[in-house]
Amino acid sequence: MRRQPTKAPPRPPAHRTAALAAAVLALASALLLTLVAIRWHPLVALDGTVARRTHRWAVREPGLTHTFRILTDWVWDPLTMRLVCAAAAVWLVWRRAAWWTALWLAVTVAVSTLVQQSVKAGVDRPRPTWPDPVDSAHYAAFPSGHAMTATVVCGLLLRLLNRFGADRFLWRAAVTVAVVSVAGVGLTRVWLGVHWPSDVVGGWLFGALVVAVAVAVYEWPRGGRARPPRR
Repeated sequence: MRRQPTKAPPRPPAHRTAALAAAVLALASALLLTLVAIRWHPLVALDGTVARRTHRWAVREPGLTHTFRILTDWVWDPLTMRLVCAAAAVWLVWRRAAWWTALWLAVTVAVSTLVQQSVKAGVDRPRPTWPDPVDSAHYAAFPSGHAMTATVVCGLLLRLLNRFGADRFLWRAAVTVAVVSVAGVGLTRVWLGVHWPSDVVGGWLFGALVVAVAVAVYEWPRGGRARPPRR
């Protein structure tokens, strides 16, 4: 007797998955924020150990340090990343007439910037200081604006590619670029001595939280009202 193929269990709705991810990320972000704000000694000690070691490497390797400065100042700079999102929003309107999606993209990036600056002002964490700095940066340290912006932009663009059904090659290439960008910008900020490692982790966590909340809002059922077309 031939066995009937078993059906795969139904996948949970996208808005529920995103909301669950947002809850987990919110807890992790709040925990790290608290540890940074109270200057928890084990975290401060670990930050200092990693930062001092990477700074010594940065001083000894000026060629690599110069490359990292170009990447962080031009390729992965928050302004560059936001311009990429702006171009994506223009494309959505021009080629797809997807006004709702373009607005969602722009508002999410704007909210991300507001959250980032608010947390920076609230925590007011000093940046590392060195007698022989290889780079400089302004404003408070936590969370890393470069890391958070890269996470938000790459996360949103990956979500859009997934929704519009990118082919396998494009999807894999996009995921690779996103992973390299998000991880790479974090590495450069610590290497250049302008952030503590936990600043970068905070940027990643807060950025992922913003993306999860944005996806949950985008996918949330609208009750009896007709949902805007998402092309």
